[in-house]
Amino acid sequence: MKKTSTPTADAVLVEGSKNEEESTREWVARSVLENGPSTAVVLGERLGLTPAGIRRHLDTLVAQGILEAREPRLVTRGRGRPAKVFVVTDAGRAHFAQSYDDLAAAALRYLRAQGGVEALEGFAQSRAQDLERRISVAHLKVEERLPALVEALSAEGFAASVASLGNGDQLCQHHCPVAHVAAEFPELCEAETSALSRILGSHVQRLATIAHGDGVCTTYIPAPLTIQSPAKIK
Repeated sequence: MKKTSTPTADAVLVEGSKNEEESTREWVARSVLENGPSTAVVLGERLGLTPAGIRRHLDTLVAQGILEAREPRLVTRGRGRPAKVFVVTDAGRAHFAQSYDDLAAAALRYLRAQGGVEALEGFAQSRAQDLERRISVAHLKVEERLPALVEALSAEGFAASVASLGNGDQLCQHHCPVAHVAAEFPELCEAETSALSRILGSHVQRLATIAHGDGVCTTYIPAPLTIQSPAKIK
């Protein structure tokens, strides 16, 4: 009779520790995904992990290709080199997004099949209007609106930044929560672009999107900012 081996208590303990480590790494990566680029110190404080613990998990996530370390875009004067920020890679987005995207895409396919393109566009516009309700900069001076929008988008998980081009500004969104779904349903990107235009009260032009395979969603905002009366959302 073939002898059946049973796991020892030590083996079970090791397996349990391994699962706990994997869960914590998932937690760390999801924090970066939802909050945007973060330093090791910020992540440790946010998640209650020791400096050594957060470093260990970050090193593993970088080695797995889930996260990557980058130099910060905005560097403040001070002593020493600025701490690197950790961002989610395309592979990392795919790791988290696949199961949610499959469900969301199936729901949108069903919506389009039942209600036609109009129903799909209506959903996209509704989602964009929700973004407008949460982000309001109309009360600010023209020159204050774009920085405020960047800050608000980052708080929403878009990891936004802005760069001056001389003849205008370029708004960059380094993360898109619905990139894989938007690849099949461009109506989501189109509605979001229109919402950005209404929020700023200016014409904008979308130049690239993560959904179409670009590394960053970029939106061009010509200068000077043309003041309009932002549409009132009911």
